[in-house]
Parts: sequence; C-alpha cells; structure tokens
Amino acid sequence: MLDTQAVETRLVAARTRLIIDKPFLGALVLRLPLKTANASWCPTAATDAKHFYYNAEYINNLSLEQTQFILAHEALHCALRHFARRGHRVIHRWDLACDFAINPLLMADGLTPPPEALYIPQYEGMTAEEIYPLLEEDDDRETMDQHLYDSSENDAGGDPDGEGMDSPPPPSQRQQQQQNGGKQHERDDNEAGGSTPSGMGDHPESAPGDSADTPPPPLTEQEKETLDVQWQQRTAGAAQQALQAGKLGGVLARMIDHLLQPQLPWRMLLARYISMLARDDFSYMRPSRREGDAILPSLRSAQVDLVVAIDTSGSLKAKEIAEFMSEVDALKGQVRARLTLLPCDASIAEDAPWEYEPWEEFKLPEKLHGGGGTDFRPVFKWLENHGRQPDLLLYFTDAEGEFPPLPPAYPVIWLVKNKTPVPWGERIQLN
Repeated sequence: MLDTQAVETRLVAARTRLIIDKPFLGALVLRLPLKTANASWCPTAATDAKHFYYNAEYINNLSLEQTQFILAHEALHCALRHFARRGHRVIHRWDLACDFAINPLLMADGLTPPPEALYIPQYEGMTAEEIYPLLEEDDDRETMDQHLYDSSENDAGGDPDGEGMDSPPPPSQRQQQQQNGGKQHERDDNEAGGSTPSGMGDHPESAPGDSADTPPPPLTEQEKETLDVQWQQRTAGAAQQALQAGKLGGVLARMIDHLLQPQLPWRMLLARYISMLARDDFSYMRPSRREGDAILPSLRSAQVDLVVAIDTSGSLKAKEIAEFMSEVDALKGQVRARLTLLPCDASIAEDAPWEYEPWEEFKLPEKLHGGGGTDFRPVFKWLENHGRQPDLLLYFTDAEGEFPPLPPAYPVIWLVKNKTPVPWGERIQLN
C-alpha cells in the first residue's frame, strides 16, 4: 500500500535540498503550495501557476534527485511566465516548446531529470518562442507534466489535445474561487523577495497534504495579468537572494538577467531591426582589370527596400501616426532605405503607392482619405500582384482586422498600439 506520508516527506526533503543547494530554484518552488491530485486526471505532476499538483504514486517512484527536478520544472514554468506568453500559438506545440526550453536549463544546473523528460541538445539556450516554429504541427510527443493554466477554449489555432479537460465551473463557483485565490495571493506576496528555509513555517499554505479531486479551471485573462506581475516580482526576489548567496550562475543567471531586463521602447527596437537589415558587408567580387589581379575585400552597402503600411481606418490618432512617420523618416536616412507607403483601411488608398528616396522627407500625402473598416489583406495582395519581395514590411495598426491566413516570404513587423495579438510576424508594442 502506498505510504502517502512518505511521499509528502520526500517532497518536503527535495524542496528543502533545493533551498539550500540552489536557493533561486528553491525560493520559486516554495511559492507553489503542494497539493495531491487524483490519479484520474493527474498521471504525473502539474501546475496552474498557483499550486504544484502531484500524483503520489508517480512521486513515490522517483528518486530524491528526480523529485527536485520535477519541483523545479513546474516552478520555472511560472517564473518564465509561460502562462502569459503563449499568445496565438497552439497549446500542445507551445507546451512542448516550453518543456524543451526548461529542461536543458535544469540539466545544465546539475539536476537529474526523470526518464520521460523532453530533451533535444539542439534546443539548448533557446526560448520557447524560438523552439515553437521548429516543431511539427502534428507532433505527438507528450510533456511529462500538465500545464493547467490554459484551455482549448482560449486557443485561436485549435487545440488537438484539449480533450479530457473538465469544463470550467459555473460563474458563481468560479467567482468564489477567484476571490479565494486573490486572498491567497495577498498572503503569498507580502514578501516579494521570496522565502528562506527559516521562513517555511510562516507559510502554512505551503504544507503538503491538501488534495485536488478535479483539475482547477484555466486562468482568466485577469488572473494571468495578475500572476504575470507577481511571478516577475518573485523571480526578481529569488534571483537577488541567490546572487547574494553566490549560488546563481551559468545559464540560469543569463536567462534571468534577460527575462527581468526592462523592455526596450518601440523606437529602439525598430531602429535595431532596421539597422540589422542594412549592415554594410564585404564583397570578394573580382575587381576590374584596371585595378590589378589581386582579389581584396571591398565594402558593399546595399539599399534597403522598406514597405510601410498604415492603418487609416480611424483607430489610430493623427498624432500617433505623425510620431511613427517621424521616427521612420529618421531611420530611413540612416540606413539608406527606399520607402513605399501603402495607406489602407478596408482597401488601399486610391492614389497609392507613394515612393520616397532615402533623401526625401517621409510624410503623409495631403489628400488621404480613410475611416472605413480594417482589412490587412489588400496590402499583401498588392505586393504579390506587383511581384514585390521587400526587405521588410512595417505595418502600423491596432491589429483589429482581417489578416491573411498565411505569412508572406518576407519579414513583417506589426507596430501595435494596444494589446491585440497578431497571428504571425514580429510584434512590437507601441509604448
């Protein structure tokens, strides 16, 4: 017969070992109260960004070192805020990408994974966003845990693995759960810097033994936003503690530094991207006979073909458009970009396109009408019909409109003024 008390003791011992040997991971793990889960829905372990759920039989078959790994694995899902970063991506592929990103970090930090942990050496050092497009759409591999913070109802692309998840409870019950959860988080975050071993007794919610007969409901958008901020604070506090103890280095240190650094303003991000397109390079083409027979490197600077589309449906203010065009005008001269302007609401403006050489001022035409609905497809259709393959398409919009079903072969940057996601391309938030 399974000794559940021994399982609880093993979990507490593994958590304590993490706190002592790896204080960064230990502080994060301590933020996830332990809950036994019914084997009917939890075959291994799971998290909803609020708790650590575990199948007692599964934990019983792990070594102490493997138990440390699974605890840290769930905590890193939360610290890396995978529950808030999925966007439009398909749930199953996103879950796989998250596991492929986390497991190499823990292995590089000296932890021992269970046999079923997903690992591919080529994905070391990559983020979930970078791994996601490398995975096949019909990848049938399974994660070793369950990510309970999402559901197929929130999956814009459709979730082939959404079956089997219980439906959310009625609104009245869900409201009560959220109220209880809010009180829980207030207690949880009185100390944003995380907990220490000596503080374990100050967190009664962290004691194992609570059980969950059914899976928790997926997070609401409001819950995701609240937990996103809380886990950023917890991660920063845990990193500070570990650095003071001299026990945070290597891959995890670089990852946390990148994760917590302030977001760059949109102007800097845009300038960085366009500058990369226009980097001067060296050419080893054979010189003319008059220059001799030697083949020496010569500096070659290419002109950038930049297409700019502006949403003229009326959702963007004139001041915002003016600021955007002023910034693009300054960048255009620095990188020798030839500009094509395509204003568009539900259709491309009547007299479009407008062309601008690197030395010409980039400004809106005097006679420009808009205010209709928003449809992004005409811009891409125009480029296709004219055989254009620009170095970059920059689209300034609120992202609320009809997108083409598939991305083009050239890079696209969406500069978005609100929080609306985009189905493909690079998205830069207008701060």
